[in-house]
Amino acid sequence: MNSAHLHNPMRDALVAEGIGWLLPVVLTVVLIGGYLGMVARRRRAMGRRWSGWRTGAWVAGVVLLASGVSPLMTDLVHTDARGHMVQHLLLGMYAPLGLVLAAPVTLLLGASSTKNRRRIATVLDSFPVRVTSHPMVAGVIDMGGLYVLYLTGLYAASMHSALLHWVINIHFVLAGTLFTWAIVGPDPAPHRPGPRARLVALVLTAASHAYLAKMLYARASALPPGGGHAAAEMEQAAQVMYYGGDLAEIALAVTFFATWYHARSRHRGVANVHDAVTAPA
Repeated sequence: MNSAHLHNPMRDALVAEGIGWLLPVVLTVVLIGGYLGMVARRRRAMGRRWSGWRTGAWVAGVVLLASGVSPLMTDLVHTDARGHMVQHLLLGMYAPLGLVLAAPVTLLLGASSTKNRRRIATVLDSFPVRVTSHPMVAGVIDMGGLYVLYLTGLYAASMHSALLHWVINIHFVLAGTLFTWAIVGPDPAPHRPGPRARLVALVLTAASHAYLAKMLYARASALPPGGGHAAAEMEQAAQVMYYGGDLAEIALAVTFFATWYHARSRHRGVANVHDAVTAPA
């Protein structure tokens, strides 16, 4: 048998590319399909429609997440530090905002049986969730991972290990989602601190992200250790991190203040109704 039939570079490349697209496609179908399934179950269980805006936020978050792990992005990550920064922003900052604003826990509670709702409430009230979801702790987990990645040999090691690279990507998503949920999550959080504590955590975390980006820019020829990127390329990557992070943090801040304002307005409305009902005739 002719060896050309056994080894065809073009065919092998197409197969590899097809396999690479399998993950983002499956991720999109499973996450969006599962969410829409819960929307239908909640409507049947409670007889109420679910917010189309929440559904749109989920779809946007999933699309950004799938884009961050698509072959186009992963190929760029291994050849260009700027691509790595774009992936970091997509997975750790932009996608989590959409996923969190979609209120998946609230949706799950509405679509679940009474027994399962109690289980979910127990998890939300558990000590590990209570500790890690505190805005300060969540900020340390989120930003601490970035500092370890870019100031140690972890970044260089991830360039040579696909497994380690995927572990880091998963950390990006989980840590970013945890922090976003701690700051602006509409889902129930029994021990979430007040708005001032969350605002302080947001400001400090944003400042630490900007400081890291400036450090990478100032020491572009040496950081990340063993990265092997040209200084000019790393400077541009640091700029992507700085300005892209600013945009994400502005969006998070706008969401925070909008949510805060809405909560205060609703509280005033309830208070006015109560005063009108209890006022003497």
